[in-house]
Amino acid sequence: MSNAYTGGCACGAIRYETFSQPIFENHCQCSDCRHRSGTGHGSYLTFPDRSGVKITGEARLWGLMADSGNEKFHAFCPNCGTPVYLTFKAMPDLIAITASSLDDPHLFRPQVVTYSAHGLAWDRMDPALVFYKKMVAG
Repeated sequence: MSNAYTGGCACGAIRYETFSQPIFENHCQCSDCRHRSGTGHGSYLTFPDRSGVKITGEARLWGLMADSGNEKFHAFCPNCGTPVYLTFKAMPDLIAITASSLDDPHLFRPQVVTYSAHGLAWDRMDPALVFYKKMVAG
């Protein structure tokens, strides 16, 4: 059994692998994540060292200003459109992998819901999770 987190896009053009452990696992209900995912939220595993994540294939990047005021870059496959990961200008070492792109999505263990103030009534979250109206308490 491997301790690696592996995954990629739907068509296989982009693949990733890391042996590090996520430092943050969340569902995000901000409007950017909702639009990008095509549903009520995005789900992510954030790893502390981007250089420790081996990525093969070429992603296309879409940059935007987050609700936090920080610039973030969504990486997706230019062939199939699958969202694969996010990076952040203010925190260049971090990388957030989309939970649905994991080969084994059961490895995703959400801890919190961020931007719950933007949540939609039909997108029900586990009430046992910690909810933040923004990225952090507030």
